[in-house]
Amino acid sequence: MKKTLLVTFLVFAYGCNEQNLSTGSGNSYSKPRASLSTVDGLIKYVAPLPAVRNVERWNNPYGDGMTIETQHYKIHTTLLEPLMLKQIPAFAEAAWRQYQAQLPISVENHNRFVLYLFKDRSQWEQFTKEFTGSQWPVYLKIKKGAYFLNGACVTYNIGRSRTFSVIGHEGWHQFCNRYLKYRLPSWLDEGIAQLFEASDYENGQFVFHPAKNYAKLGTLKLVMKDRKMIPLRNLISLNPGEIVLWQEPDMGVMAFYAQAYALVRFLREDDYGRRLANYHQMLLGALNGTWPIDETEAKIASDRNIPLTAQWNSYIAQKLFSIYVGQDVEQIEPEYRRFCSKIVYHIRIK
Repeated sequence: MKKTLLVTFLVFAYGCNEQNLSTGSGNSYSKPRASLSTVDGLIKYVAPLPAVRNVERWNNPYGDGMTIETQHYKIHTTLLEPLMLKQIPAFAEAAWRQYQAQLPISVENHNRFVLYLFKDRSQWEQFTKEFTGSQWPVYLKIKKGAYFLNGACVTYNIGRSRTFSVIGHEGWHQFCNRYLKYRLPSWLDEGIAQLFEASDYENGQFVFHPAKNYAKLGTLKLVMKDRKMIPLRNLISLNPGEIVLWQEPDMGVMAFYAQAYALVRFLREDDYGRRLANYHQMLLGALNGTWPIDETEAKIASDRNIPLTAQWNSYIAQKLFSIYVGQDVEQIEPEYRRFCSKIVYHIRIK
């Protein structure tokens, strides 16, 4: 008999259940040795790790820190907890490989991606006020999470699993910004980002499990139960910023993210991957700048200095869906809803 998964649903929860950092949540990790109580000791601890290319002190105004370089990332961190320091290089590289796996061809590696990881919200807020300029009040409204701006991902410790979850999500936006010539419509960009929110540390490596994103599956189950699913035509036309004007903005935003996650999985998995080739072609067109769009549309899609308006997002989303999915939205909706029912069948809301 198949086990039924029980998901505790919290309105403001993000990612997987938090694990206790000091104990490693049952892992073999034990209390740090005295040599790990100093930055120099931690640098010696991190330097030999397989994913690490270089490590040194990070001189900054926020607290003791270090900079860890891997093949694809430069990680500036004041979170000096040994278990996190041991795992963050491996996580970052595993995430990069999974981002790359979304594309049907390989991309070239240029300069390292930049990631800031702070030990607490206070340091994160101080950095954010300086890093985001006049926009800082908007970014401080983020309750628990991360953001991508000016080429960098910026986050702070919200528990091991949830910290990795938000880094995995924002890291996809960072990857897209560098490698994809065209900007993705919101439903596709956010839907794919959520494929990297659930992972396990197995035999010294991180393995991503898109089908185990229980936070989003729980939300999807609740939305379906309350009959508050966003119609598919509306879903692909929306961006999260528009939903704040709704009567129930929190539930609307959560429904958007959960349904976008389900829609990406639907295109990849439904009917033994019948639409997977078209899905890959849509991403390949974004990577190479070969979507069948006119010159004016191509300029808006490629020039990231041009604001991505709600009107443009709606227009390009519907056009691409028609070109690459190849079915009328109303025709595909029943199939999409059946797929949603299938993936939440074993989820129970507590």
